[in-house]
Amino acid sequence: MLRRQQLYPVFQPIVSLGDGAIFSHEALIRGPLNTSFHAPDTLLLAAAHEHINYEFENHCVSVALDLWGSLNQPGRLFVNISADVLLALIRQCGCDSLLALLSTMGVSPRMLVLEITEYERVSDMDHLATVVQQVRAAGVAMALDDFGDGRSSLRLWSQIKPEFVKIDKYFTKSISQYADKLKTIQALQQIAAIFDTALIAEGIETEDDLRVLRDLGIQYGQGFFLGRPARLPHEQIDAPAMVAIRDHTVAVFPEPQRAPCAGTLSRLAIVPAPTVGLSTTNDQLARVLFNHPKLQAIAVLDGVRPVAIINRSAFMNEYSKLYYREIWGHKSCMLHANLEPRLIERNHSIDELVGILTSEDQRYLADGFIVTENGCYLGLGTGEQLVRSVTETRIEAARHANPLTFLPGNIPITQHIERLLASGMGFVACYADLNNFKPFNDQYGYWRGDEMIRLLARLAQAHCDTRRDFVGHVGGDDFILLYQSDDWQTQCQQIIDEFAEQAQALFDAPARAAGGIQAEDRFGVSRFFPLTTLSIGAVRITAHQFANAEQVASVAALAKHHAKTDGKGLVVRNGADR
Repeated sequence: MLRRQQLYPVFQPIVSLGDGAIFSHEALIRGPLNTSFHAPDTLLLAAAHEHINYEFENHCVSVALDLWGSLNQPGRLFVNISADVLLALIRQCGCDSLLALLSTMGVSPRMLVLEITEYERVSDMDHLATVVQQVRAAGVAMALDDFGDGRSSLRLWSQIKPEFVKIDKYFTKSISQYADKLKTIQALQQIAAIFDTALIAEGIETEDDLRVLRDLGIQYGQGFFLGRPARLPHEQIDAPAMVAIRDHTVAVFPEPQRAPCAGTLSRLAIVPAPTVGLSTTNDQLARVLFNHPKLQAIAVLDGVRPVAIINRSAFMNEYSKLYYREIWGHKSCMLHANLEPRLIERNHSIDELVGILTSEDQRYLADGFIVTENGCYLGLGTGEQLVRSVTETRIEAARHANPLTFLPGNIPITQHIERLLASGMGFVACYADLNNFKPFNDQYGYWRGDEMIRLLARLAQAHCDTRRDFVGHVGGDDFILLYQSDDWQTQCQQIIDEFAEQAQALFDAPARAAGGIQAEDRFGVSRFFPLTTLSIGAVRITAHQFANAEQVASVAALAKHHAKTDGKGLVVRNGADR
């Protein structure tokens, strides 16, 4: 095939996700049509089998550059070359020969980007970085291919500082559905900013993924949805992709159902308490406790390793008894030790320590626990601190994802409102709240109350376009809905109507027949409350009307108040109505 010139390049566009303009093309090699060698992977395997990788890659680069030069294209060209072949090429020919070849083919060095592949095989990264600098000095730009595929090197990115890094398609495929992929790409964006690198998202195959990547601020994209490889360079991207890019609807980012663990013991205020040893007497222990009146427990160490813990209150009760000091004062304090202390490594997740709070052995709450680092004593943690830290962790997690409905909490709600405001596009902010929910919850208990809240969450999600509309759970029975859909008013009314119908099943038959329940109001007075229904306050938000998310939330809450007061189910206001 090499001798017969049967290999040829095809070109796939690399697109600016900001405006849909074609930024460059990548040259991809193909074999004879209607044969097993048409696919590039098969060609690469065959070349490796014949031990002609160098000759094969050189030929691929040559035919790509030759055709690109003859087409007299204005844009940049990305050409794949493995790290080993690049090193061998520069070693054998030097940069001057490369420049001469480009000149012969009519390709300007500044319009060429060498896309380094298979760089994980390189044993001497320092040498590769040196060669890359020589190539860059000749005017040729560099790119790293498939970064994040499990073989990529962050060190190499740091050393050669490529102008472009291509994000492996694993992270871009279905990014509109997976929050962990989105978070990974956001982390890559931070690294790219440090190294002044432009990111290219590979493998874009759907409109939803394109919208999310565009709104993340990824500069360039490549994939079948934008344009398939073709014998001639594209003049423009495919029409559906251009429509999606020009549509300024703000993408709804996927949110994790649970917030990342909010911390480890490093966030706890560890008490650097004194310790005693195995040979410490009761009199010596008493003196330590007298000198540290706030110490509730003390650890017993065997060298640097904690082996027991002694509760202050239990010990002092015994030590204060008549004749105790005369009989037991010079004896070992291990008589009062708990030989099964709770040992916790400093990097242990606070979330995983909830077992201490629910343990039947409440000594761990009274004594606290011993904090270690690499098995060595570090200090004490108290039950009070643990309760406070676990509570703070739960509260922080709920701000990201509500633990009852798993819907986005206050932080993602705020972030999405800010993105909507920044887009300059109009949207509708809705605040949904249940009517007569407290008496229902008091009458039937938290289990049914939770079921009713989950019912509202399901209906809100069912009547929203997940690509355009955002559903968040503020807490309790309060929900935020942020609409970009044109039929938002119909959707809101459907949520209200279906909730009124389905919520009746959560009441007992007598309550359904009576149309409500008899319960105490907030003042302790017994009165009749109708069946629980839903009120939604909706506010039309126009461009440049509000400066931040807090202002939007305030006017939406005011609209909700009017909806509950008027008893109309849905009340619609304009953002100017304050």
